[in-house]
Amino acid sequence: MKFRLVCVGRLSEDWLKQGAAEYLKRLRRHYSIEIVELKEEQGQLKDVAGLVRREGARILERIPADAVAIVLDEKGKLVSSEDLAERLQQEMLHGGRDWCLVIGGPYGLDPAVRSRADLVLSLSRMTLTHQMARLLLLEQLYRSGTIIRNEPYHNR
Repeated sequence: MKFRLVCVGRLSEDWLKQGAAEYLKRLRRHYSIEIVELKEEQGQLKDVAGLVRREGARILERIPADAVAIVLDEKGKLVSSEDLAERLQQEMLHGGRDWCLVIGGPYGLDPAVRSRADLVLSLSRMTLTHQMARLLLLEQLYRSGTIIRNEPYHNR
């Protein structure tokens, strides 16, 4: 099973880069993970809908047809770490399909991307920057793996 993380934009702060690198290192001990960074659309802020639509089209091109698509959105479903681990474990046991996780840009996601999702997931009801969402998602994927393997990281 492989993970593909499709992100609009790059990490800009050193502390985010360091944190993401640490969790990628940990994840790669057990999973194959690819990070696809898409350039943020440039244009007039008066046409935010157009920017989001163009980003959405590029995102959809990077989601494999046979992958489980998990799209992050603040209005998505809140799940616990244990629930995410259970979903991952069930996919590994029964389907084995790769997971493609999507983090949109600063203006959100095109509805077409949400429509493609097998799961629209929220990390929090609070608004997070797309860069912080990436770090938190990587940590939660790592945590899911430790839960599945009964490692002490999760502390439960």
